[in-house]
Amino acid sequence: MLRLVVDHSGKERRVAGLYLITDQGERLVPRVREALSSGGVTLLQYRDKLRSFDERLALGSDLKHLCAEFQVQFIVNDDLELAVALDADGLHLGQEDGDPAAARAALGPKKLIGISTHSVAEALAAQEAGADYIGFGSLYPTETKDVEYLQSPEVLAELRQQVQIPIVAIGGITRDNACPVIDAGADAIAVISAVLSSRSPGLAATELSLLFNRTQMQPRGAVLTIAGSDSGGGAGIQADLKTITLLGSYGASAITALTAQNTRGVTGIHPSPPEFLAEQIDAVLSDIPIDVVKIGMLCSPENAEIVADKLTAYEMRMVVLDPVMSAKGGVALLEDEALSVLKKRLVPASYLVTPNIPEAEALTGLTITDSAGMELAARALHLMGARHVLVKGGHLTEGVVTDILFDGNSFTRFSAPRVLTRNTHGTGCTLASAIASNLAQGEPLPTAILRAKLFVTRAIKYSQPLGKGHGPVNHFLAAREQGE
Repeated sequence: MLRLVVDHSGKERRVAGLYLITDQGERLVPRVREALSSGGVTLLQYRDKLRSFDERLALGSDLKHLCAEFQVQFIVNDDLELAVALDADGLHLGQEDGDPAAARAALGPKKLIGISTHSVAEALAAQEAGADYIGFGSLYPTETKDVEYLQSPEVLAELRQQVQIPIVAIGGITRDNACPVIDAGADAIAVISAVLSSRSPGLAATELSLLFNRTQMQPRGAVLTIAGSDSGGGAGIQADLKTITLLGSYGASAITALTAQNTRGVTGIHPSPPEFLAEQIDAVLSDIPIDVVKIGMLCSPENAEIVADKLTAYEMRMVVLDPVMSAKGGVALLEDEALSVLKKRLVPASYLVTPNIPEAEALTGLTITDSAGMELAARALHLMGARHVLVKGGHLTEGVVTDILFDGNSFTRFSAPRVLTRNTHGTGCTLASAIASNLAQGEPLPTAILRAKLFVTRAIKYSQPLGKGHGPVNHFLAAREQGE
């Protein structure tokens, strides 16, 4: 349930989503600007224990203007005088940092008052004292301060049953550990370094804010697939929309090319005119709130350029790029000139790139014969600008199919038994679309990949020998089993 604070004028104020707290680092305003430009931050708390009052007033004024620009609520931490001087939207108090009644009297009834709490008893007392929301934690160990009171998602879930006001979970929260906190009932998660220490604060804020989609009714999140049409229905736009829908997200599409194909191969390709591809993308992104863009077959260099231009124009950060280059039968689905656009513009714009081994070889110029070669290719693609790279190992002859994820620092392996069947048409499209759907539904990237890998493995296991060639995977039975 979404909990709202209603002031005496009847205006509702959300205390939900991503609650960003400032750090003491350099270039604070530009870093905060990038984070807020993502659209994922709902509240910004200005926390400053080092600067003089006049310096805090000047910096706070800059931050408040940013919040006004991006429609984010501006909260001052532990400084009533500064909150009054800046006419902030609210004040956040620690347990020993002021009287909430005095703060209410000074700020008035329309401002937010938050109180940090470290136990259920403190939280109940804060609610009784008139707090509009409570900060609760620390949920996890944190690098920003010594943690005296360490709580857990389980305790937070107990607290959720006892308080009526919003809960902001605090302490050591990251993309990869936030889901249990949200599932336990946190209305918002407060972070500092998870966003502001990132090399891309906007992307980090987007990652974290997407996690709250897991609380929505289905369909959860929206995915735009930009890909070619497969008249046989096994791959391309058709496989993408089946996957997105069956996994519980909303699917929109922009078609880059029409193909005449069946299980035996591709007999004809008709690229979409670039201006019409642009019109399709504009129609979707100007109206529908898309969380993740999945890119498949691009066909021509002109269409690849159009897609790159639109990703930039709409500031799409969550992009899953499946660099489709050929069909199962070997027919080229990407013109040679388009490969250069892929490498120069779309790989650097991608949150995740998902090449199979031949595609990774074409993109990097490397020869891949084993897992060490997959790792080297993943590093090369990361250096080309991709934030994350998943090199798929299905073309190796081992009995287990292992895909390798590289995040710029470490490798993670996702393995599944090989299913001996020729009916594998659409596996790459399906995997990338499943990852995009899981991201849109509020799963962090490692979990999104793991769930997608399981889905594709099941889809291959239940594949049907339709047609006389490479039959399609079975999206329906895979989704039904995954939901059980």
